[in-house]
Amino acid sequence: MSETVKPKSQPVIVKKYANRRLYNTETSSYITLDNLAEMVRNNRDFVVYDAKNGDDITRGVLTQIIVEEEGKGHALLPITFLRQLIGVYGTDMPGMMPKYLEQAMANFLRQQESMRETVSKTLGPFMPPGMEDMGRKNLEMMERAMHLFTPFYREGAEARTGQDSAHDYQEEILSLRAEVERLQAELAAIRAKGK
Repeated sequence: MSETVKPKSQPVIVKKYANRRLYNTETSSYITLDNLAEMVRNNRDFVVYDAKNGDDITRGVLTQIIVEEEGKGHALLPITFLRQLIGVYGTDMPGMMPKYLEQAMANFLRQQESMRETVSKTLGPFMPPGMEDMGRKNLEMMERAMHLFTPFYREGAEARTGQDSAHDYQEEILSLRAEVERLQAELAAIRAKGK
């Protein structure tokens, strides 16, 4: 039985007009930044062009979405990080920074998934009813927030980061497993005292 390979869908073309209105050419309708943020959360790729001169302004629009989310009280970026990021713009580092941030976010998402699996396997039986669901919802919320930083990240699309990164990643997994085992032992000791 052969698997059908799903073709990658083309990005939605969005045009931004001088009056700051955004036009989705796929649906032939005007949209808002909130609509674009929802597309990001749904892993729907899009490109934004200036309607007047045809320039690709996607990066600026994505940055604007982040600014609006931060303004709504969904503060995710620490002030120290923002200051450091601004400081990088005046140096020779900006060329390296995007790739570094992409790799850091890809590693974070991989580790998050690994941690979720480990916690689910090891602590799942000990969790009170409803606690696992609450934890899952918190992780999903965090994942949606992280997609704002790497809006079109898809599993398997990240670049290989070399043997050193793989070694560091394995070390971190072993460290996390040791911590989970320690917590399990503490939980077992607490339960034994309660009997």
